[in-house]
Amino acid sequence: MLQPKRVKFRNHHRGRRRGMAVAGSKLNFGEFGLKATENAWITSRQIESARRAMTRSVKRGGKMWIRIFPDKSVTARAAETRMGKGKGAVDHWVAVVRPGRILFEMSGVTFEEAKKAFQLASSKLPISTKVVERNII
Repeated sequence: MLQPKRVKFRNHHRGRRRGMAVAGSKLNFGEFGLKATENAWITSRQIESARRAMTRSVKRGGKMWIRIFPDKSVTARAAETRMGKGKGAVDHWVAVVRPGRILFEMSGVTFEEAKKAFQLASSKLPISTKVVERNII
C-alpha cells in the first residue's frame, strides 16, 4: 500500500475540499487519463485496488502512471474509548482529490482497452470520474 516513508508531522487537520484542482489537471505522461469529477479522500487501499483492476484488464500491456499519492494521515480512536487524552493514532493514509484532478494515466494501448480499464478502476473509487484523451494536433 502507498504511504510516505517519513513525514514532518504525524497527525493532520481535516481541512476543506473546496474548489477545482489546479495542479495535476492535465495529461502529462500518457495518451489517456482518468479524471475526477467530484472531490473526496481516496485511501491507499482504493488506489491499489484500482491499479490492480487496470493492470489485469490490459493484461500488463502498455504503461500506467498513478498521479495521486496518499500523503495525508487520518487518525482514529479505538472503539468504545472515552473522550479526551489527545488525538488518536494514525489509522490510514488518504490522497485529497478535487474535481479536475487526473488520477491515472495510460499509454501503449488502444482507446477501447484504456476506457474498459478505467471503467473497472472507477468502480473501485468512491467518486464519479470521466475518461479523457490527449488532443494530438
